[in-house]
Amino acid sequence: MSTEHFDVVVVGAGISGIGAGYYLQRDCPNKSYVILENRADMGGTWDLFRYPGVRSDSDMFTLGYSFKPWTEEKAIADGPSIWKYVHETAAEYGIDTHIRFKHRVTRASWSSEDALWTVEAESEGAAKRFTCNFFHVCAGYYNYEEGYLPTWEGTDSFKGQIVHPQHWPENLDYSGKRVVVIGSGATAVTLVPSMTDKAAHVTMLQRTPTYMVSLPAEDKLANWGRKNLPRHFAYDLTRLRKIIFQQIFFRLARNRPEKTRERLLGLIREQLGPDYDMETHFTPPYNPWEQRLCLVPDNDMFIAIKEGKASVETDHIERFTEKGLKLKSGKELEADIIITATGLNLRMLGGAEIVVDGKKIDPGQSYTYKGAMFSDVPNMAFVFGYTNASWTLRADLINEYACRLINYMDMYGLASATPRLDAGPHEDKPFADFSSGYFQRANHLVPKQTTKAPWKQNQSYGHDIMDLRYGRIEDGVLEFKKKPAARSSVTEAAKPELVA
Repeated sequence: MSTEHFDVVVVGAGISGIGAGYYLQRDCPNKSYVILENRADMGGTWDLFRYPGVRSDSDMFTLGYSFKPWTEEKAIADGPSIWKYVHETAAEYGIDTHIRFKHRVTRASWSSEDALWTVEAESEGAAKRFTCNFFHVCAGYYNYEEGYLPTWEGTDSFKGQIVHPQHWPENLDYSGKRVVVIGSGATAVTLVPSMTDKAAHVTMLQRTPTYMVSLPAEDKLANWGRKNLPRHFAYDLTRLRKIIFQQIFFRLARNRPEKTRERLLGLIREQLGPDYDMETHFTPPYNPWEQRLCLVPDNDMFIAIKEGKASVETDHIERFTEKGLKLKSGKELEADIIITATGLNLRMLGGAEIVVDGKKIDPGQSYTYKGAMFSDVPNMAFVFGYTNASWTLRADLINEYACRLINYMDMYGLASATPRLDAGPHEDKPFADFSSGYFQRANHLVPKQTTKAPWKQNQSYGHDIMDLRYGRIEDGVLEFKKKPAARSSVTEAAKPELVA
C-alpha cells in the first residue's frame, strides 16, 4: 500500500473542516494539507439532514465564518442555504481541491521516534494510508450512521410508518396524515411547524418541556447595514452585536435563573394566551441553559398551535399500538406517521481509533487542554464548538490556535507538542456542564476537564479569544521535543507538490 505524506491531515469537510482549510492556507501557506471526508459531499450536518424545515438553531452571523460574510436575508437559515454557503466558501478559497471524499478514517497512530502520525482510512473498500506531522480532527461530535433511538414496547405492531429524522426518506408523503413527533429538542421544534403545511395534524409528544425562545428569522438591522455600509464592516458589526448578546444572555441566565425563566415563559404566554397550560407543556423542571435553548423563528411553533394545526402532549410512552401510541396516562394518540426526534448518539473523533506509541488512547479517560487538544496526545487538535453559542465561533478559534502551534514548532525546530497534566490533585468535571440526554449518555466517551485552566472549558468567547488567539503557546503545560536531526530530509522528500 502506498503512503501519501502531508504536513497536516484534517478529518471532516463540514463547517469546521472547511474553516480549518482556510486558516491553514492563510496562516501556514507553506504547509501541505488534505481533508479526509467520510461522506460523498462536503457540508457535514447540512449535507446529512434532509427533514422538512431543517435550519440553523443559531444566527448565521455567528454560525457563519468570520472571513466569509453571510449575505442572505434570513439570519436563521434553512439547511440548503447553509449547505450552499459551505460549498461557496470551499470553492472561493480553493479548499475543495484538497478534499478526498468517501475516505473514512479508522485509525491514527503516533510514533515519537519518527515524530509522525500514520492515518489509516477506508475508501470504497480500499485501504488508504497517509502520514502527517499534525493531525486535526473536525469530524463533529455525533454518529452520522445512526441516531439515538430508545427501545419501546410494541413498535412492530404499529401499522403506520416510523421515521428517524437522521434517515429521512426522500419521498415521504405526509399529506393529510396524522403525524406524531416524539421529542422536544431542536429537531422536533423545527419539524412540527414545518409539517403543518401538508399534514392533517402534527402532535409533539414530549416527556419534559424544553425552554424555547423566539427570534425574527430576518435581522432588519443587519439587512439595513448590508445595504448601506461596506460589506465586511457591516458583517463584522452584526457579528459582534450577536456575540455580545449571546454571551450576556447566557451569563444572565446562569446568574439569575428565576428571572430568566420568568421572562422566557412570559414571552410564550403572550403568544399562546392566558388559558394555555404553560405549567405542563412549556415549563421545564431545570433552569435555563442547563440544556440548550430551542430557537423558534418568527413564533412559527406557537402560531401553529394557536391555529390548531399542531399540539403538544406531555406524557410518557407505555407502548406502540397498531394505530399509534398508548401513553402512561391512559391516553391514546392515533398516528399515520411517528417521527422519533429522540436525539443523537455522540461519537468522538469520527469513531477513529487513536494510538500513541503503541498505546490506545481512550478519549473518555483523557483531559481536554484548552478544549482543543487531548492530554498525552502529541500534535493533535480537535474541534468541539460551544454548547451555549454558535459552534463556529469556537471552531474558528481552535483552527487558528492549531495554526499558531504549527508555526511555533516550526520557528523553534520542534517536532512535537504534548499537553501534560501534572500529577497533583485536581477535581474532575464533565466535559460539558449540560444535563441534555445525549451528553449524559456519552459522559464516558468525551474527555474530562478540571476546575483550573488550561484544563477547564470556559464556554466564554471573550476568554477563549485571549487564550487561543493571543495566549502564550509555551505555557509550562505543553511539553515540546526537538526534531530528530535525521528526520527532516526524509519528510521534505516525501512531501507532495503544494496545490495553489
